[in-house]
Amino acid sequence: MSRFLRFPARPARTRRGLPLPKGSTRSMTTPLTVEQLQPRLHELTVIDVRSPGEFAGGHIPGAHNVPLDQLAQALPVLRAAAERGELAVVCASGARALNACEQLSSAGVQALLVDGGTSAWAANGGALNRVPGQKVRWAMDRQVRLVAGSLVLAGVVADVAVPGLRWVSAAVGGGLLFSAVSNTCTMGSLLGKLPYNRPRNSGAAFEATLTALRDGGK
Repeated sequence: MSRFLRFPARPARTRRGLPLPKGSTRSMTTPLTVEQLQPRLHELTVIDVRSPGEFAGGHIPGAHNVPLDQLAQALPVLRAAAERGELAVVCASGARALNACEQLSSAGVQALLVDGGTSAWAANGGALNRVPGQKVRWAMDRQVRLVAGSLVLAGVVADVAVPGLRWVSAAVGGGLLFSAVSNTCTMGSLLGKLPYNRPRNSGAAFEATLTALRDGGK
């Protein structure tokens, strides 16, 4: 009987184990290792989808900052850039870049996914450029761990005085579980909108990025 059993195929994954978006195939989102990126840096248009604060703290040389929540606004410019040459999308570790690649793919724009993100780039000895005059912000995953851990601890401690607040901790845990299963992070998206992650000149910097991409900047 066992020979008639059919098991569902495992979802396609990138080299570092990130599941590709639902409905996607490996051909739609092609992983690019940092070792492969380095010699091609001059010919690729690198799009960094982290928050402006994270980008200012250290980014791959020549990368353009298009935060994930502003990707739709930049879509016409990115489509034109992709027609001139290949795009490579990067974030801190790969999750947000994967999300961006899915959005671009659904709009008919193909892009390479930098596997492992800027973390892998730096670990491989790659240089990181910083925006002068800007403070170094924590990586978004570190910010999420700080806030989530603080909420869980606060809920447990406060439950002693106000019974029922432990459910706040349970809700945070459930949210983290959902984030892992869906490969999304609502808390990260919300934190990315805070002034801490949005330097004062981030609006002007975004417009400058769009202008550079329109002009064919690498």
